[in-house]
Amino acid sequence: MTKKSPYEPRLKTRYRQEVMGLLKEKFGFANDLEIPRLEKIVLNVGMGEMHQDSKLLNSAVEELSLISGQRPVATRAKKAISNFKIRKGNPVGCAVTLRRNQMYEFLDRLISIAIPRIKDFRGLPDRSFDGHGNYSFGVKEQIVFPEIDYDRIEKIHGLDITLVTSTEKDTEAFELLKAMGMPFALKG
Repeated sequence: MTKKSPYEPRLKTRYRQEVMGLLKEKFGFANDLEIPRLEKIVLNVGMGEMHQDSKLLNSAVEELSLISGQRPVATRAKKAISNFKIRKGNPVGCAVTLRRNQMYEFLDRLISIAIPRIKDFRGLPDRSFDGHGNYSFGVKEQIVFPEIDYDRIEKIHGLDITLVTSTEKDTEAFELLKAMGMPFALKG
């Protein structure tokens, strides 16, 4: 059994103290377990050139581990695609799944530090929900994260971020993320 840390991330504390009450009142939930919550965050880097240059794979794995604080796994091609010179089993990217405190720490750094550093940022689109309460978006450059040293990167690449919630309704997931501080684009 793992020892429980007395430290709780500030975004998790905010969720428990403010967001839960706000969502319970807005949607009329009778039970606290009905309130939507963040279950996991998946970070994914996909680069087809990784199978040609192993330094790119090592660099992407290292950068993703700096960003997430957790070691990513290399993802491999499921099928051979001759037009892209990819064979089945070739490394084509890396991915990491964050849960519990690491998830809240990453989301806090993403909202308060990384997203404001994006060039010409006008807000995240609110139409990127998948119909099951999950939100996905991409970051075009990994250098928006302060953990990345610009002088040590092999190649500028993007990453996909998926926020998985416990609800099946996009409206509830949108309100959850908005209450947690996600900077969605203003309509109109």
